[in-house]
Amino acid sequence: MKLSIEQKNLIAGVNIAARAVPAKTTMSILKCILIDASTEKIRLIGNDTDLGIETVVEGTIAEHGVIAVDADIFSNIVRKLPDGTVNITVEGEKVTIQCEQARFVILGRDGTDFVYLPEIDRSYGIEISQFTLRDIIARTIFSLSTNESSRMMTGELFEIRDNQLRVVALDGHRISIRHVDLKNSYPDKKVIIPGKTLTEISKILSGDMEKTANLYFTDKHALFTFDSTTVASRLIEGEYFKIDQMISNDFQTHVNINRQELLSCLDRATLLVKEEDKKPIILLIRDDQVEMKINSTIGSLDEVIAITKEGADLNIGFNPKFLIDALRAIDDERVDIYLLSSRAPAFIRDDHSYCYLILPVNFIDADL
Repeated sequence: MKLSIEQKNLIAGVNIAARAVPAKTTMSILKCILIDASTEKIRLIGNDTDLGIETVVEGTIAEHGVIAVDADIFSNIVRKLPDGTVNITVEGEKVTIQCEQARFVILGRDGTDFVYLPEIDRSYGIEISQFTLRDIIARTIFSLSTNESSRMMTGELFEIRDNQLRVVALDGHRISIRHVDLKNSYPDKKVIIPGKTLTEISKILSGDMEKTANLYFTDKHALFTFDSTTVASRLIEGEYFKIDQMISNDFQTHVNINRQELLSCLDRATLLVKEEDKKPIILLIRDDQVEMKINSTIGSLDEVIAITKEGADLNIGFNPKFLIDALRAIDDERVDIYLLSSRAPAFIRDDHSYCYLILPVNFIDADL
């Protein structure tokens, strides 16, 4: 095999494919990136069997072939090469990488042992802008659980109904829901996509409003295609939580508040909280203001923010991080918060695009 690829193009391709290379695995072949030039395209592939990424790199093929190379070694070499044309020559399992006066020789592996991306049926698919896909992931992914024992909570629900996509993430303490209008209508579909897959996809997407991504779903896999990249992922199988039953329109207190003022106050409050303290921030909601209080081993904060309120006065405590995450995912100048009691979930939502549910935290009178 003989290839010529511009260094900047090779770096970009390697960085994309390497995102699917596992950090730990008992199958050494999966620690490799496959360079496949058996056709008229140069494809770089990484695959950990749950997540596979294939990207096409622009270059010249003088001799066709396939070789697997250690992902870490190959990535480090490519990054350190000078600007210019990289020539890759393969003889048996010996791989020569040359650019300008730099010449590396490493051992590769027979590509026939490598696991290619699965063939996935494309009969059901939706189209969405790359900007929207990356945006909706960023505004929900923080609510996923990192506890693998709660596998269903480590993935996001993608639910298509007619011309609308609903994305849901939850971790047992909060729920993030986002709605996006699609250009076309589609048959109803529900899939649970691993958070790891969505995190890696969001890092690859260009975020260009004019560029689109196509998403294809089967019962076991999701396939994402955009630009010159294809991402295949296993789905999390099973019945997702009954989200609609968790969302209530009942409330006793409705607060309208400046989002940035509330966010700034919460940022100040976290200066006094060590992660192990888990001290709640307490909101004392009155007619035209909310008093925010926090007491920790470091010190205390007491701050008042003007609000517009309907309904009953209320004292309620929250993990400040959960409020901060939700508020940072919203662009509106002012937000509406709906509360039923000090022990019931709070909802930050609008009528169409988002809903963030946050469970309150119990507090004692000494915290007031």
